[in-house]
Amino acid sequence: MMTDDPDPAPSPTLRKIIHVDMDAFYASVEQRDDPSLRGRPVAVGGSRERGVVAAASYEARTFGVRSAMASATARRRCPDLVFVRPRFDVYKAVSQQIRAIFADYTDAVEPLSLDEAYLDVTGRAAGRTATDIGEAIRRRIREETGLTASAGVSYNKFLAKIASNQNKPDGLCVVTPRHGPGFVARLPVGRFHGIGPVTAVRMERLGIHTGADLRGCAREFLREHFGRSADYYYLAARGIDHRPVRADRERKSIGSETTFERDRAAHDDLVAGLIPAIERIAAHIDRTQTSGRTVTLKVKFADFRQITRSRTLAEPVADRAAIERVALDLLASVEPVDRGVRLLGLTLSSLGAVAAPMAPGQLGLALFR
Repeated sequence: MMTDDPDPAPSPTLRKIIHVDMDAFYASVEQRDDPSLRGRPVAVGGSRERGVVAAASYEARTFGVRSAMASATARRRCPDLVFVRPRFDVYKAVSQQIRAIFADYTDAVEPLSLDEAYLDVTGRAAGRTATDIGEAIRRRIREETGLTASAGVSYNKFLAKIASNQNKPDGLCVVTPRHGPGFVARLPVGRFHGIGPVTAVRMERLGIHTGADLRGCAREFLREHFGRSADYYYLAARGIDHRPVRADRERKSIGSETTFERDRAAHDDLVAGLIPAIERIAAHIDRTQTSGRTVTLKVKFADFRQITRSRTLAEPVADRAAIERVALDLLASVEPVDRGVRLLGLTLSSLGAVAAPMAPGQLGLALFR
């Protein structure tokens, strides 16, 4: 069982990886939007008699309620549990807000789900550490969505993901190259990403309880018992993970959506609802030195009917004033509204490098659908 293999060399280029994980995401959104749910045990999904829990608030988790648990079991564990129907359109809209924040710091974003993602910030911000960026992202998420996120900062994906769970909720954990091996050695194997409950039991039967125990296993021993996963376990026990952050695709657009607590219809209220998206897009342009040619307005009405209006311009949109002019022009094209508006979104697409400054008024000369 004991290894005689020399330790593999770490990656010659240490990355700066952040794993951001929202805290009890679905349940926290429901508690944010319904003050009567705050401080109470909440289960999203299922019902008191049937179905499965999709997410549980931290208050519910203290009773042992977990996602994927049968609703009847959850109710037995927590008789005061409040069941709430999921609102996936809202969760998706909030997720898009959060991803727009990520985009202001790096294009190397690998989403894992609506509520978590890896970010590679290696070399992305001169004079700022990855820890500084992680804290800035968490602060902006709180300010702009009213929700909390936890983050792990480390030199690879494996350690960043484990670290993000270390100080939940609303916490940050940093694992440096110096402390990585010791951090892994102390972990129960059940905490390793990629080792589920069944595999953890198998390992414990073999006398493997911690990262240190796993590190003591020869590669051939691990292959004999765990097959193709053996190499991953062997490297993970040494705090090594060479996997890059894989962005979904080259960023072609930047945008933001806001779902209103109450439907809006008045012109001034709709304009106010667009301002956060205008500000976010303008901030992204400033930080990344990009511009775009197509502006798209998305409107979802109270009856859930949805429309979009777009304009592509001859010259790229490269500053806040230009974004605001086109956004308000698009908004005017759908007014007056004969029913309330529940969501407004704005997107700038066909992104590219910032061009030379445009002459005043130039935007209005060559608009076309």
